[in-house]
Amino acid sequence: MSARDQLLAVIARHGVGKAAGDAAAVSISSATTAVVTKMPETWVFNSMDHALARPAAVLILFGRLDEVPAANPAPTVPSDLDVLFVQRADTLRKHPGQIAFPGGKIDDTDASPSAAALREAVEETGLDPDGVQLLGVLPDAELPVTNFLVTPVIGWWARESEVFAVDPGESSTVFRTPVADLLDPANRVSAVVERDGQRFSSPAFAVAGGFIWGFTAIVLDRLFNDLGWTLPWDATIERKIGFTRP
Repeated sequence: MSARDQLLAVIARHGVGKAAGDAAAVSISSATTAVVTKMPETWVFNSMDHALARPAAVLILFGRLDEVPAANPAPTVPSDLDVLFVQRADTLRKHPGQIAFPGGKIDDTDASPSAAALREAVEETGLDPDGVQLLGVLPDAELPVTNFLVTPVIGWWARESEVFAVDPGESSTVFRTPVADLLDPANRVSAVVERDGQRFSSPAFAVAGGFIWGFTAIVLDRLFNDLGWTLPWDATIERKIGFTRP
């Protein structure tokens, strides 16, 4: 079964209708309805009032990048399977320098979370939206530190296009990383934040010369687990993160 078919199978197995205005938007797993909020190890410093939260969406875009195969192929995925990331500009006030999925706030003019995620991805990476197939969504996840309620949208490159940092003031770089490198146990660590006498630990990935942690890493980890792609890794290997509330 191809990686794309595996994504569709997970959606079909666990998914339910998301919203009438959100075409192809279904939940990937009812068991992960609160990816962040129900995990004590994550960066949940305070509870959120969903009625007051700001809606946002991110695009998790998978594809087959033949030019950049994985450095260490994994037995669970093709070596050329990849996922798209942006690295936020160091000058940004919120989450500076962090690696993330393309995405942002849902505007009133957006027809759905999927439409918002795709619009933001176009604005940030310059991709051709006609080449992206939206497969479905993960459950909304809290991001209390910025008061966002985020809908992760799963996409697939039906027809690839060039990507680049459209606005250097927003993103320093845009890149596609082999999924097998993310799954490589040698690239898996636990990110640790210590704040106000509390200690928070969460899955993280050290790849592509960068470090993926926080919300992005949590969503990736849960998705990989749900797909059965995760390889055993040593969660006792830790990396401390300096954290400043935006």
